[in-house]
Amino acid sequence: MSLSLLRNTANLSSLPFPVRFISFTAMSKARKIPLLQTPGSEDDGVAPKNRVRKRRVEMIAKEVKIESPDKKFLRHPEIEDFASDNVYSQSIQPPANWESIMEGIRSMRLSEHAPVDSIDPDEGVTSLQPKERRFAVLVGSLLSSQTKGHVTHEANQRLLENGLLSADTMDRADEATIKSLIYPVGFYTRKAQHLKQVAKVCVSKYDGDIPSTVDDLLLLPGVGPKIAHLVMIMAWNKVEGICVDTHVHRVSNRLGWVSRPGSKQGTRSPEETRVSLQQWLPREEWVSINLLLVGFGQTICTPLRPRCAKCTIREFCPSAFKEISTPASTSKTRRPKKELG
Repeated sequence: MSLSLLRNTANLSSLPFPVRFISFTAMSKARKIPLLQTPGSEDDGVAPKNRVRKRRVEMIAKEVKIESPDKKFLRHPEIEDFASDNVYSQSIQPPANWESIMEGIRSMRLSEHAPVDSIDPDEGVTSLQPKERRFAVLVGSLLSSQTKGHVTHEANQRLLENGLLSADTMDRADEATIKSLIYPVGFYTRKAQHLKQVAKVCVSKYDGDIPSTVDDLLLLPGVGPKIAHLVMIMAWNKVEGICVDTHVHRVSNRLGWVSRPGSKQGTRSPEETRVSLQQWLPREEWVSINLLLVGFGQTICTPLRPRCAKCTIREFCPSAFKEISTPASTSKTRRPKKELG
């Protein structure tokens, strides 16, 4: 199941904010929201911005402690915890011309077909019961890692045709059977093991359903941040983070949209890119940016020999006409590895 799933999120109108997919409508600039103040707070010697952020951190820490009294799952607050905090979201200045760049990319995406546009992720699964559909989303997302979209789709269809797209049936299935059905997805042997383990957890802990939070999804074998956020969007209709794959990671770095904390250098991993993007990109763009940049990365801003001459936003791109292998490359002579969709 490729990231083109984001095109077909079920009932996105129920989300607490508007989600815009590919369109020509320019988004209005985010308005600055005044810092919250409480009576007497102006005299406590703490800067208003720091006071609000400190209050938010303390509140999150308290919530996490209440949810996990045994401290087994205690964690430091992550960017998702601050997603609705206007003070935090306004602390990073958006890149110059980012809205013009996104409109330019939208125009290029509409004029050229990308591989990510070729697959119907809902084929065969819309008739499944809610639990099974959510499990199918999780399975497809696990299979998609390091695998071309059409290969993932075909493997998912074989599992569907053999009745293995439910936690119960996959839990009872032989691992060798799963392995043969998902071949030739990348790392199919390891993924067959993970699918068996995931199915067992879903049956024993979630009554055949899947976890409904990012933290719980990340506890499953083979599930990383990109998969967790994708599953939250597609299975639970909740947008808690941006799905960042190699294309989003590469394009964001080439455009100079992301950087490491406390540095002007580019991010070194998709997870760093996700955190950096979420600090300034308006939340209503969190879903659409994946499909937008994945297709753009497949057709124009390719891993090797990007087509800068054809790119209509090259005047805004600091990397235009420069041969770049990967955003984190430290050697100009190192031969870049081939990136998978």
